[in-house]
Amino acid sequence: MNEKALQVLEYDKIRKKLVEYTTTEMGQRLALRMHPLVKQAQIQHHLDQTKDGADILRLKGGIPLPRLGNIRPFLKRLDIGASLNGQELAAIGLVLRTTNQLKVFFRDLLDEEVQLLSLDQLVDELVSLPQVGRRLLTAIDNDGFVTDEASSLLRSLRRQIATTETQIREQLGQFTRGNNAKYLSNAIVTIRNDRYVIPVRQEYRNKFGGVVHDQSASGQTVFVEPKAIVELNNRLKRQQSAEREEVKRILAELSALIAPYTEELQANAHIIGQLDFVNAKARYAHAIKATEPIIDTDNNVYLRQVWHPLLVPQKAVRNDIMLGKDYQAIIITGPNTGGKTITLKTLGLVQMMGQSGLFIPAYEESRIGIFTDIFADIGDEQSIEQNLSTFSSHMVNIVNILQHIDAHSLVLFDELGAGTDPQEGASLAIAILDAVGATGAYVVATTHYPELKAYGFERPGTINASMEFDVETLQPTYRLLLGIPGRSNAFNISRRLGLDETIIAAAQELTTQDSQDLNAMITDLVAKRHQAEEEAIALQKHLEEAEKLHHDLAQAYEKLVAERSHLTEQAKMKANDIVQVAQKKADAIINDLRAMRLNGAATVKENQLIDAQTQLNSLHQDIRLQHNKVLRKAKEKQALHPNDDVLVRSYGQQGVLIQKLGDKQWEVQLGILKMKIDEDDLEKIHVQEKKQPRSGVVLRSAQASHVSSSLDLRGQRYEEALTNIDRYIDAALLAGYKQVTIVHGKGTGALRSGITKYLENNRSVKKFQFAPPNAGGNGATIVYFK
Repeated sequence: MNEKALQVLEYDKIRKKLVEYTTTEMGQRLALRMHPLVKQAQIQHHLDQTKDGADILRLKGGIPLPRLGNIRPFLKRLDIGASLNGQELAAIGLVLRTTNQLKVFFRDLLDEEVQLLSLDQLVDELVSLPQVGRRLLTAIDNDGFVTDEASSLLRSLRRQIATTETQIREQLGQFTRGNNAKYLSNAIVTIRNDRYVIPVRQEYRNKFGGVVHDQSASGQTVFVEPKAIVELNNRLKRQQSAEREEVKRILAELSALIAPYTEELQANAHIIGQLDFVNAKARYAHAIKATEPIIDTDNNVYLRQVWHPLLVPQKAVRNDIMLGKDYQAIIITGPNTGGKTITLKTLGLVQMMGQSGLFIPAYEESRIGIFTDIFADIGDEQSIEQNLSTFSSHMVNIVNILQHIDAHSLVLFDELGAGTDPQEGASLAIAILDAVGATGAYVVATTHYPELKAYGFERPGTINASMEFDVETLQPTYRLLLGIPGRSNAFNISRRLGLDETIIAAAQELTTQDSQDLNAMITDLVAKRHQAEEEAIALQKHLEEAEKLHHDLAQAYEKLVAERSHLTEQAKMKANDIVQVAQKKADAIINDLRAMRLNGAATVKENQLIDAQTQLNSLHQDIRLQHNKVLRKAKEKQALHPNDDVLVRSYGQQGVLIQKLGDKQWEVQLGILKMKIDEDDLEKIHVQEKKQPRSGVVLRSAQASHVSSSLDLRGQRYEEALTNIDRYIDAALLAGYKQVTIVHGKGTGALRSGITKYLENNRSVKKFQFAPPNAGGNGATIVYFK
């Protein structure tokens, strides 16, 4: 894309804005080299990357990137066999650590099911060098200092240096304290020529012997290395020299370790720079509240409420700009300072941003085209150096534009034909617009010439436009009015300023009514097109939502069908298992009864029959059929209500319902007792009227009841056991038992202790004791009733 248009439309300012959001030199370089693209695949790829960056910024606060320098020069030096210093190796180590951190960060995004369009593929190209990274991390710190862990020899040498320095300071400390201090200018230890010295007064320079290394500017102080520490200083110099040699060897070793991987490191640095660039694009889009544009390959541009990106979003005036569907040329007329030029720049710069893979400052669902080049003739082109007037400069630029445009170009003319005779300028502007239209290029031009209003009416594919003017305030509003040519608003302004109404009416009669009707018609057509565009966007959004909902419902239905089939199969299998187990238990009970008869028992005791019947009843599974009308009516007939006569199955006693206590419990009057009974244990019955009413409760014999003389609570939870024993004691009293046996087992003793407390507080219990050793011992309790 031609550099002149980039310069005129201030594209470079967008680049500099992006640089502010980068953290690496590689990212800065990519931002400064950014340019508009002309291939759809490339543009969409860069937009996808920006979309990924915006999603990561929204979810994670951005891609974590430290400040990184450019390592390309260091890698080039490695390629020619040079050794790097500590700072250079530290910069390479930081790139390797950043590579590992980025791979972990994007792996976590994948685990969290964050959907990315492009960046995950870019991160997959990063190459980890774990051994190299660990070695650099151990040997070099962030400032490039070679650490003691770099080698055992280096660690030993630095310990020796520290020991020698300590000895030197101790020796020199003796000279700075006591009687010797009076010979010194200052009681301090300092360094001259990399050797430890003390400041001695000139007159005492020979007091300590040794070597004089320096003197003060006044000559009153000399810096003496006392004879007593000369050997220590020599030893320190040798140790420091050995340390430098070892550091040099380590740096050479690390450089040789990295040298085979310069291509991988360069590729990693480039990818990190790309991620930094994407991060910057996302942050910039967030800062200006930009949105992702849609690429229209037919170049039907529709920018919804677009504003200039270099203006403050809160203060910028927003306009709808449409180009390319019904018309490829827009002629904007109107007075100066109305916003015509900024509208041109907005269209051109926003189009360039979109083709660069940036989000644009416009509402969602905005469309951009793909122009192979954008040409702009905007501003004062006067050139003193080339001895060209404003008109001549504009014409040179226009000639160049006409030589290079084609059907895929966008041309922006500001004040076309200005700077010369109005009549000739208007004719020239019309001829230039015709020449541009003949190539099929898209053009937006601003002008003062009224002749171009007629051009906008007459030429196919061309539409007039103007900038709105507020008659009340006599100020421009900077709003673009498509389909409405620029008007002087003379009548409204004159009326506002107090001109007589009869004069205004007379002037209006002289105005051609046809032009007014045509203006109104075009305005109506443009408004309808704008409405159609907005409705199409809304319908597309609703269609996408409906398709997604349909897809989700289809998936949910398939899952439901599969799950229902699976549950049905499971229910059948479980039902078969229950039937099989119940059948086995029933067969076992019947076989036991037959065996008892065959073994010579004269009769089977009543309580044994009751126990057997109870066991058979317990095999019954309550199945509730809700969808059979006959069964539903039968169930409704058996519904329980207060004052109904019922049979308590577990006790074998008749009673009367008093009230419902909960979803599954009733209060039942059993003779003189009121008891809480589960609804499943109740059976509605019809009792015939007796001639003589009952008084009191008729106790049935133990043989006539369904109550066993013992209760086994083993394996039950504490609360469940207490509930069952409470019911059992009531049933045993109704059955007329004098004593019963409670089998609770030994276990931890918790259940036994709870039963003991219950029996102590029961008024119907006379006494209780543990069973004899041959009948269970302390695992069972015999209860005697009053």
